Amino acid sequence: MADVLPIIETMEHRLMRAWIGRDIRTLKALTSRNFRMVMGSKPCVILDARSWLDAASTRYLCKSYRFGDVYARTLGPVAIFASQLDLQATMDGEDWSGEAWVTDIWRKSRVRRKWLLMERVLSRPEDRPQIPAGIRSLQLWR
Repeated sequence: MADVLPIIETMEHRLMRAWIGRDIRTLKALTSRNFRMVMGSKPCVILDARSWLDAASTRYLCKSYRFGDVYARTLGPVAIFASQLDLQATMDGEDWSGEAWVTDIWRKSRVRRKWLLMERVLSRPEDRPQIPAGIRSLQLWR
């Protein structure tokens, strides 16, 4: 399979621009009917596709975003996208801006063969410097 990074990264930007523009038609076209959004909080919270589409246009509004380092990988008809995300957003008018880690799972549809977002996991990044350094020290390929 050809390098998926440019394709998935383009889809991610389309999704985020649609969220900023409250373009429900595009958001709906990019997400699967059984889409789930998981907020990596304590406790974990899940939004289904219908709830996400409603919130993205009425209550949970994105003003701007910026991805950091991007990771993408394919596993057959599935692609995984992960990145740091600097998000400027509001929830019911209250500032919900900040940094997050986003992991998205895309799947190529069987009929039209287009990529659809199946799942999005948002969580706060680990800010203790010893964590990435410790994990890096475990890498055998260095």
